[in-house]
Amino acid sequence: MNSSALVMMVATQLIVTGFTGYFFYRVLTGKPSTEPDSFSENDDEPRT
Repeated sequence: MNSSALVMMVATQLIVTGFTGYFFYRVLTGKPSTEPDSFSENDDEPRT
């Protein structure tokens, strides 16, 4: 493997790892949603 291929591979891995870490951090530190997670919690009438 020549040096330009090695540099390209390492740069690509660093970029992908950086994006993954950034979005993982965003998910873990995000504000919780105020809306319910289930459609059944949105129902106005009780289930029978």
